[in-house]
Amino acid sequence: MAIVAVYDMEGSQVGTMELDDAVFGIEVNERALQLAVVQNLANRRQGTKNTKTRAEVRGGGRKPWRQKGTGRARQGSTRAPHWTGGGVAFAPKPRDFSFKLNKKVKRLALKSALSSRVEENKLVVLDKLTLPEIKTKEMQKVVNNLKLEKALVVIDSESENVRLSTRNIPNIKTAGIETINPYDILKFDTFVVTKSAVAKIQEVYA
Repeated sequence: MAIVAVYDMEGSQVGTMELDDAVFGIEVNERALQLAVVQNLANRRQGTKNTKTRAEVRGGGRKPWRQKGTGRARQGSTRAPHWTGGGVAFAPKPRDFSFKLNKKVKRLALKSALSSRVEENKLVVLDKLTLPEIKTKEMQKVVNNLKLEKALVVIDSESENVRLSTRNIPNIKTAGIETINPYDILKFDTFVVTKSAVAKIQEVYA
């Protein structure tokens, strides 16, 4: 089992913690990670773009000039794609870009992302992360103590003050245990998690 240091909110090491290899120590599956990241980005797409084809552009019903004898190329409509003001060839239409992944692939991708953070020493475990009130200044002190620049902070459901206090801090994002995903884990340089959250993650995904 991997052993990682545990820090307090002041940035001092207060102990160590063993991580379950079934979640934080597997061989990283790059293909599963790639599929999970592509799915996450695809599911975010609105798919609302809409451009008119030549059949939908107003006008162009009359033949601009006769077929023969003018010396010009034959034309049937002024709304053909090669005309200014014409329709768009193969025009993009509203569509759903989302797709599904098998549950096993999703779990493998998440565990691969978590394992990659451990391999790269980008996992920070805190003994606790609580704030008595909603105060961005206090959360900024924690960020400075831990020397975080771009981090994903995983919080428990009871840490609502932490979530609200982090909203205005740039490059710091909070996520619940049930909402973490491979894309966010890989996007941020550091993965910050409390001991209690680690236990819950291992309980769910082991």
